[in-house]
Amino acid sequence: MNYNKKSVEDIDVRGKRVLCRCDFNVPTKEGKITSDKRIVAALPTINYLREHGAKVILCSHMGKPKGEFKPELSLRVVADRLSELLGVEVKMAKDVAGEDAKRLAAELKDGDVMLLENTRFEKGETKNDPALSKALADLADVFVNDAFGSAHRAHSSTAGVADYLPAVCGFLIAKEVGIMGKALADPERPFVAILGGAKVSDKLNVINNLLEKVDTLIIGGGMAYTFLAAKGYSVGTSLLDAEKLDYCRDMMKKAQEKGVNLLLPVDTVIAKEFPNPIDGPIEVCTVKSDAIPADMMGLDIGEETRKLFAEAAKAAKTVVWNGPMGVFENPILAKGTIAVAEALAESEAVTIVGGGDSAAACEQLGFADKITHISTGGGASLEFLEGLELPGIACLQDK
Repeated sequence: MNYNKKSVEDIDVRGKRVLCRCDFNVPTKEGKITSDKRIVAALPTINYLREHGAKVILCSHMGKPKGEFKPELSLRVVADRLSELLGVEVKMAKDVAGEDAKRLAAELKDGDVMLLENTRFEKGETKNDPALSKALADLADVFVNDAFGSAHRAHSSTAGVADYLPAVCGFLIAKEVGIMGKALADPERPFVAILGGAKVSDKLNVINNLLEKVDTLIIGGGMAYTFLAAKGYSVGTSLLDAEKLDYCRDMMKKAQEKGVNLLLPVDTVIAKEFPNPIDGPIEVCTVKSDAIPADMMGLDIGEETRKLFAEAAKAAKTVVWNGPMGVFENPILAKGTIAVAEALAESEAVTIVGGGDSAAACEQLGFADKITHISTGGGASLEFLEGLELPGIACLQDK
């Protein structure tokens, strides 16, 4: 995929109606937004469009209404919060691309902002229905995609609309593509990737793709136990992807052939059972990775492994991290994830954290401002690391 895409800065938007796809899929509780981080992240693109005289038509999905109007998933709360943040009224359409949306779009003056209703209230959105794509395109003169978190979906509002309008990216996608694209295509070396999370099957293609690119691949989290079992170690009752043992052996062989340093845990924090409740008290001890008792399970990386992984991260010039090292939700089992986050925060390298739990860990620990780039899309950043084409980026005009 070509990562060199035109952005809002490469086109003239003055006097034009600009349909801007954002990621306003924000968490809510009892009708109130509990985190407006995604709304705040969209402000630079929205402000740029307003300052350059565009008539701004924003759109996004929220939740999974499956083509039905659900009042609790209305973007009304987003329009209200945006109005506060921008200091101007954000007009809210009652529909996605119907009569109300058309009326409001026609009435916009330069610098005005409106928001369409939840795109997933339309059945055709997730099917990339050409009729819906065309109806959305008819509202505007230009399409700007700034929703990296949805860029791996080929939906009407993320990709389909680009069949009918000139399409460029906003600042969020430009940053994601610029930093992550460079890390994968032309990294400063040594290039270290750290993968965690529960299952090997979730990251099959990521591991395979990264082995073509990195100098060191670090594997922690639940997925490490399948690799340890593939080495012939007993892993007790730890998470085990039994169908993927041969795959893990193949990947270890591939690493050896390519001269990639593949690091696995050398010690592990074990307990009798998975903590219940997940953040409740739990009795743990640490053993060597080849000495997990038959009735115990590994739930985090041990102290020696924490040092090993941290040293590799600190020696790197580029580090990509995706997935926690243990059951991060439990403070007793969070030390491995904390150690990796700290190592990245202290590193002089270009550090990239790929969404989801790893991003949450960096933010909760107060390290976010010390990381070069925290991706705004969990699923999208994983597919990016797999080397897949992302429809919401592929549809944009090349520079």
